[in-house]
Formats: sequence, structure tokens, C-alpha cells
Amino acid sequence: MKTDIEISRESTLKPIQEIGAEIGIAADDLNPYGKYKAKIPSTLAGEEKGKLILVTAISPTKAGIGKTTTSVGLGLGMKKIGKNAVVALREPSLGPCFGMKGGAAGGGHAQVLPMEDINLHFTGDFHAITSANNTLAALLDNYVFQLRKEKNPLRDILWKRVLDVNDRSLRNMISGLGGNIDGIPRQAGFDITPASEIMAIFCLAKDLDDLRNRLDNILLGIGHDNQPFYVKDLGVGGALVVLLKEAFDPNLVQTTENTPSIIHGGPFANIAHGCNSLIATKMALSHADYVITEAGFGADLGAEKFLNIKCRAGNLSPKATVLVATSQALKLHGGVDEDKVKEPNMEGLKKGLENMERHVLNLQGFGQNVIIGFNQYGFDTEEEMNYLREWSAEKGVRFAINNSFTQGGDGAIELAKEVIDVVDNDPSGPLQHTYELDDPVPVKIEKVVKKIYGGDGVSFSKQANLIMRRAERLGLSNMPVCIAKTQYSFSEDAKAVGAAKGFNIHIRDIVINSGAGFLVAIAGDIMRMPGLPKVPQANHIDLVDGYIEGLS
Repeated sequence: MKTDIEISRESTLKPIQEIGAEIGIAADDLNPYGKYKAKIPSTLAGEEKGKLILVTAISPTKAGIGKTTTSVGLGLGMKKIGKNAVVALREPSLGPCFGMKGGAAGGGHAQVLPMEDINLHFTGDFHAITSANNTLAALLDNYVFQLRKEKNPLRDILWKRVLDVNDRSLRNMISGLGGNIDGIPRQAGFDITPASEIMAIFCLAKDLDDLRNRLDNILLGIGHDNQPFYVKDLGVGGALVVLLKEAFDPNLVQTTENTPSIIHGGPFANIAHGCNSLIATKMALSHADYVITEAGFGADLGAEKFLNIKCRAGNLSPKATVLVATSQALKLHGGVDEDKVKEPNMEGLKKGLENMERHVLNLQGFGQNVIIGFNQYGFDTEEEMNYLREWSAEKGVRFAINNSFTQGGDGAIELAKEVIDVVDNDPSGPLQHTYELDDPVPVKIEKVVKKIYGGDGVSFSKQANLIMRRAERLGLSNMPVCIAKTQYSFSEDAKAVGAAKGFNIHIRDIVINSGAGFLVAIAGDIMRMPGLPKVPQANHIDLVDGYIEGLS
């Protein structure tokens, strides 16, 4: 089997103007970034005619799931059967690309291209968000510094800097060291760029006016008079919009089989809300009959936040949800040793179905009709796949095998037909949210923990209780909640695979994202600035004879 990079290099790309024309966007309306990628002006998002399809997955494992590959493959399969489809995905972060994953643009014959560009700097959106975030930090620090002799304007500074790399050394630090002209020493720290509130705002804003309004409403700190201090009080919202103006236009690229793809924004689903930008989704819905979008990590994280946060913000409602699974991931959830998951093991497979069943029930609780998208590997047996097909039928969900990794669109026709049949003939009902916005904050968090994770309850630290009281006092408690926790388990214990039971979730802190419009509840020991592994993927990335290696 050829590597992802080899397949991407052998794919024949069409000029980006031809890709735009396929979905009714004129060449003169595109702002090209070279031959094969372009910006689409955000103003071209019009009346939404398309049907939205969400792709999510069972809880991820070290063996991988293939959610992005399935999302891209489904777009390929739809094109094969003559459907006008667009794939709408997030942009990869440099942190995972150089840390653990080495790339996040799909795989095999189901990729978005040019994959090297998409995985690296792309059109500069992440850099613009990082710059806006850190410009705001500098302006805030300057405000405090310049007023230091007149008064101490802020008791608490809440804004952090960000960087799009995994760097544990920056999580907690002291800034302003040196002398009187070097700033005011204080405890500070960095998050990774996908966790920035500006990333969340970027991905939830409906247009540039909404972007400006949300930026103005970022809570930066608390004064000694106990009053909130927002970006609008600092007076720099316009400067931030200027930095983000061009980045806010969604990016148009294509798949290995020239299916139009809109890729924009990139919050993580374990520490943020995990969905591509709302403007990109709406752009796709206004230019295609079917739109395939993806929510990060397992359905308890990305899909929950997509349905409870993004769908509320954008008045969206998917017509169907694809739940991606593999036999090896199911076996890992069933307690099979990692080095034996490629071997037949019906007992382990059946045990692992407890994880998938909880995800199915959760999605059905949202009112979603579910299709199991099974990523087939060469070692999967007919007995295993037949059992999964029968199990799915018993649970009232569709089942389709996906071979797009090895066969491209031809390998995803079965999945595409199942999805189209559901969307056109048996679409999901009205969206049912996990909680009401006017529920008290602890109740909203508890409902997610009990209804989605299957936990027994929630405990809160003193710091979390303090922030919840602050949100109530500031009139910000009627927002959705975004729980940051490990992606590997329903619980906060990454090792509790399968369908964890008998656990509580401890919320150690809460971050008010008043501009984005949600509260981030930080569970367990999850970090908003990841660290690097012992051998980072960066060790394998190189430029060899003019070609990039190591991004597969």
C-alpha cells in the first residue's frame, strides 16, 4: 500500500476555479492561493439548500478510527453515485501534526488535497488567530502597565497567550520579569491555538459583524471594583477584526477525486468545541445538495458539542449522523491487548460494543438517525462484519462498510447509498438538546455527565464554584457548556475504556468564553496546552529532494 503522501502526489488536481464552478462559485469570486486552493468570500454564504450530515465516532483509541477518512470517503462515494456533495472539515493544527499524528487530512485514497499545504501553514488562518490572540494579550498588558502609577486597573487578568505547538513548558509561567520597563511580573501561561477563545469565536460567528460583536464581548479580567473588563472596554475590537478579516473567508480545496471541500477553523473537541467554522458549513449548505461535516474525537465530545453548541448558534440540524467504528478499536474497548487487536476475537469485539452502543443511544437521544460506518481492514473477518451488521439491525441503526481508504469513492458507495436513503427518506427528527440554556450551570454540566457520559455525578472545586458564581453575577450563566476532558474514555480517566460505569466527573476550573458564548468546564487533568511524546512526529518530518516526508 502506498503512503498517503505518495497517493496525494499521484492524484490529478483540477484548477481551483473548476472546483468552484462545480458548486456554482464563479472564478472571479474566488481569491486563489496558488493553483489548488482559494478563499471564498464569506458574503457568498446564501440561502441554505443542502442537507447536513454529521460524521462522528466511537471513543478513539491508539489504533485509530478513521473519522476524517470516512468523511472524505463519503463525499467521494456520493460523487460516484451522481450527488452534488461538499465535504466541510476543520483545519489541522501544527501541534498534533508535529507531535502525535503527522497529518490530519484523511488517508489513503480518501484525502483532501493538497495535503502538505493543508497540514502545514495552509492559507495562514491559524497564524492569524494566534496573532489576534497574542496582540490582544500585548494590548491588555500594555493597558495595565501604562496605568500602573495611576491605579491598578485589574485585580484578575484572565486572558492567556497561545501558540500552535505542543509545549508543556509554557502551561504555567511568570511574565514581565526583568525591570520596571519590562512589564509587571505576574503568573501567566499559554494554551494551544485551537483552545483560544478567538478560535471558538472565529468558528461560531455568522458574519464579520457578528465576529466583531463577539470579539468585543471577550471577558479579559475583573477590576478591583469587581466589575468585568471586556475587549470593548479596551477599545481594540476593530484591530482584532482587521487581523482576522481575510482568514474569516472559508478555504476551498478538493479531494483525491476532485470533490469540492471547504476547510476552515480548527478547535479541538477534547479542550474546545471541536467543529469547523459555522460560516464554512453555511457556505457549503448554500452551494451543495449534501454537506458532510465532522465533529472531533468521539461522539461524547465533538458530536455533543456540535449538537448542543454549534447547532444552537447556527440553527442547524443534521439529517443523519454517521458513527465510525473499526474492529480493532472495538476490541481495544473490549479489553483485548493492543498487539492482538488484528487477530479474530469475537468475545473482545462483542464486549467493545458496549462503547458503541452508548454512543448510538446518545445520538438517538438527540433525535438522530444513525448509520454505522465500518472502516474495513484487510484482517477483518466475514464473521465479525456479519455480526456487526446483525447487531446494528437489532439496535435500529443502519450499517455500511467503508473501503474508501483503499478504493476511494468506489469503496464508499455502500455507505453513500445508506446515508442518502436515510437523509432523503427517513431523516432525523427535530434536534433534542441535552439541557436547556436557562438551566443552572451545575445542572447543565450534570446533565451532560449523566445523560451522555453515563456518570453518577459531578463535583466542583472551589475555583469552579467561584467562576460559576461570577458567571451568574455577570449574567453569563445562560450559555451552553463545553466540557474539556480526555477523549479516550467516557470518564475523566483515559484508561477507563469501553463503557465506563460508576464514576464521577470532577470539574477543577471553569473558563468564561463570553465572546464565543459558552462556558468551558475543565474536567480531571486535561490540559489546554498539550505536551509532546517521547519521540515526536517532528523527528520523522523532513524535506527530501524537494518533497515533504513524514506527514502520513
